[in-house]
Amino acid sequence: LFSVASRRSCEELIFDGKVTVNGNVCNTPQTRVDPAKDVIYVNGSRLPKRQPRKVYFALNKPKGYICSSGEKESKSVIGLFDDYLKNWDKNHAGVPAPRLFTVGRLDVATTGLIIVTNDGDFAQKLTHPSTKTSKEYIATIDGSVHKKHLLAISEGTTIEGVHCIPDSVELLPRRQDVQRDRLRIVVHDGRKHEVRELVKSAGLEIYSLKRVRIGGFKLPSDLGVGKYIDLNPANLSALGWKS
Repeated sequence: LFSVASRRSCEELIFDGKVTVNGNVCNTPQTRVDPAKDVIYVNGSRLPKRQPRKVYFALNKPKGYICSSGEKESKSVIGLFDDYLKNWDKNHAGVPAPRLFTVGRLDVATTGLIIVTNDGDFAQKLTHPSTKTSKEYIATIDGSVHKKHLLAISEGTTIEGVHCIPDSVELLPRRQDVQRDRLRIVVHDGRKHEVRELVKSAGLEIYSLKRVRIGGFKLPSDLGVGKYIDLNPANLSALGWKS
């Protein structure tokens, strides 16, 4: 069902009795089905027998975009794939276009690496706390950074009742084109606004925040803002995915 809804939405549809398999209401999310053989209806509409292939993208997220598509007044990163989806039928006749969603989220003001896919199993594995996937951010600071700030960030802070400690924090050398101090911060907990909370708790203010790495996959330096690339098997392996 991940071609029509996210994992959580799929479970809600199933528990609400909105999914039938071969004429019988399906009440168990773990039920195994074969779309090519089984007749599956979701909300009264039959699921096509031919499903879109799994697709994986790395997007350089612009500032001002959200990572969901529910708020009409906001720009969604999925909208950056409109041309891709409009051209889908030209190369995949008879196959429904993939339902794309982001793997995890970046807040509206944060830029950089975000993974977009239609593979629910992949997304769940990559975001599950047990994987402890590291994520690297570059935080540009509004103000001066001193040793006491680095020590405070390295000691961590409490977020949602959990004490989160970064894997590492480093003051980067000044660049001629950036007249502000920059921090490289690596985390793995994945708590909401984790990096922003770590910096805030140290008494600093973030000017801009960019994610540049997930696991062993780095945001390509030549990937423009708002642009994306297909991920190959080596990229997926670097992210920690084993199909």
